[in-house]
Amino acid sequence: MKKKSLLLLLLGLSLFQLSAKEGMWIPVLLEKYNLEEMQEMGFKLTAQDIYDVNHSSMKDAVVIFGGGCTGELISDEGLLITNHHCGYRQIQSHSTVEHDYLTNGFWAMNRDEELPNERLTVSFLEYMEDVTERVMAETENLEGEAKDKKIKENTDRIVKQAKQEGKFTASVKPLFYGNQYFLYVYKVYKDIRLVGAPPSAIGKFGGDTDNWMWPRHTGDFSLFRIYADENNEPAEYSPDNVPFKPKKSFPVSMKGIQPGDFTMVFGNPGSTMQYWPHQAVDVTMNQRDPDRIMLRDKKLDIIGGDMKSDPKIRIQYAAKYQSISNSWKKWQGEIKGLQRLDAINKKLAYEEIFKSWAQQNGTWESEYKPVFDAFEKDYSKYAKYIKAYDYYREVVYRGVELFGQAQTLNSIINNIENDQNERAEQLRSSMLNRLPGFFKDYNQPTDEELFAALMPVLISDLDASFLPSEVVETIKDFDREKLINKVYQKSVLTDRTKLEDLLKNGTEKQLLKLRKDPIIGMFNKLNFIYETAILPEVRKVNKSIDENMKVYMAGLMEMKKGQAFYPDANLTLRVAYGKVEGYEPNDGVKYKYFTTLTGIMEKDNPAIYDYDVPDKLKELYRNKDFGQYDVNGDVPVCFLASNHTTGGNSGSPVVNGNGELIGVNFDRTWESTMSDIMYDPEYCRNISLDIRYALFIIDKFAGAGYLLNEMSIVK
Repeated sequence: MKKKSLLLLLLGLSLFQLSAKEGMWIPVLLEKYNLEEMQEMGFKLTAQDIYDVNHSSMKDAVVIFGGGCTGELISDEGLLITNHHCGYRQIQSHSTVEHDYLTNGFWAMNRDEELPNERLTVSFLEYMEDVTERVMAETENLEGEAKDKKIKENTDRIVKQAKQEGKFTASVKPLFYGNQYFLYVYKVYKDIRLVGAPPSAIGKFGGDTDNWMWPRHTGDFSLFRIYADENNEPAEYSPDNVPFKPKKSFPVSMKGIQPGDFTMVFGNPGSTMQYWPHQAVDVTMNQRDPDRIMLRDKKLDIIGGDMKSDPKIRIQYAAKYQSISNSWKKWQGEIKGLQRLDAINKKLAYEEIFKSWAQQNGTWESEYKPVFDAFEKDYSKYAKYIKAYDYYREVVYRGVELFGQAQTLNSIINNIENDQNERAEQLRSSMLNRLPGFFKDYNQPTDEELFAALMPVLISDLDASFLPSEVVETIKDFDREKLINKVYQKSVLTDRTKLEDLLKNGTEKQLLKLRKDPIIGMFNKLNFIYETAILPEVRKVNKSIDENMKVYMAGLMEMKKGQAFYPDANLTLRVAYGKVEGYEPNDGVKYKYFTTLTGIMEKDNPAIYDYDVPDKLKELYRNKDFGQYDVNGDVPVCFLASNHTTGGNSGSPVVNGNGELIGVNFDRTWESTMSDIMYDPEYCRNISLDIRYALFIIDKFAGAGYLLNEMSIVK
């Protein structure tokens, strides 16, 4: 009896005991696993209203925005809303000191004023399909590399057929660590124009201080428009293109929200790790997150200080700073959440449950014990190599900016040496085209500070086997000023004129001499160690981990047979559902489910860039000039719900039970950031912009109310 009670207790602790609020579900399987529960919670539509390949459905109004956000159509004229932080790089790229759209906002008052964005795309999912049998065809008697090769051949064939000679893009992605495979086929539009963005004091209100926090008062939205050719098909930018006509756009609800209301987030969550073994959680919580936080502390201190000193530098580094700080703060919350949940011990407890199940089925010794033994061995090795990997990624590849330029030149040199002249020319041309953008957003003194702060940490913290001795000798015990002079002052990479001339007119012999350039030479030595001693070992141990995870996942799927069971996120279309609700993060603290314009005024501080409320917004508040957006003498701004979200869900539509847009998802609470690894229904909340605040800003603040005329607004 005691043994049975213990088992039930452990089961109750299990992270796999799914609540109605947990999960990122595959749209094509909703009817089978989720629809009944969704309807009990207040959803009034059908599974086909969400996803249907034969008729228009919500999936036709949702896009992958850029490389890693979600956006949604809110008009039949191609108007799209996403987060301000998703469109931040585009807003920043159009900004100058003279036309500071980051600070002042941007609003096109007609179609001719909308701004094109080079390389920005949106991708519509045409369809998804389970192709597991096709991927695994003729692999029954194969193992190892032979099996991998056959899977790749099958996958390549499926993708090639799905692309229809370039009409679509396509990919096959594994689910449940390769126990299932889905094909995703997209139509990609390339002419995307900026329509509107509030000033950062609205769109990024609260800045990094409020990021991941509640209560939140951020008007995190921006507007873009998709353009197409005369046949409504994708086309490169052209003045002759016309607004795209979508199959479906979301009606916009002015009806508001109440606690307990059904909510659904429909978007493209990026990456979760719900089924990790305890060793993976241990390495992440106690090594990887602390290492990366420490390195980003240094980067943020330097860049942030320079941004405060000069408006030009603030614009140059705004998007870079945001990119660095977002994960930096998320990892801090992740550590705190995993510690509070006692995550490692919960994982161990669940692994014991799995072991008991496997023993009862007579499969523990033969199938699963070798897997768990391998985890112990692999993660011990993984911890060593992933530390070096993280340091190189944060310092060499995402820290010192000139190393990025050196990386391209290093590739050009390598191709010349290997007689790959055509490829070398392509790289020369590409780098030449990118140079104006690079130097527009580059400040050499800032980069010098980053170099001087980060390189000594790299060589002091890593084992000597992960470091080139020549670089160690250059950095170690070197006077800072002499080091900067030796590296930066003597490098061609700091001289735009010389660099452009070399790329345009330089002979192969002149380019090969760049091996002696101090920055290129240093990068080459570091990159050699990374590519020969670090990356191959990380890939090798990851491959072993993934192979064993596939076996473990197959066991979990068997143990959970017949139950709703969702795969980890992989930047493909998913549904998460929950309800509007607040939460209680700490003893004596109880958070409401919404915030209002009054809270913005309470935070107003003209001395702080991120809290300097625009005068126009203060005037609207003083005069109570809220128009149709007035709710009890205030304007709603943000709200909380219990939808399971992650990166990639930024910009996702939040809809009510009628499928009407009530908000735009933009964040999670700090107590929720561990939900990528372990979900807690008591604490995990997603933060959304109330769509009524977006309409208020567009209409009353920006004076761009004409945009509302093309929306279907439900009152």
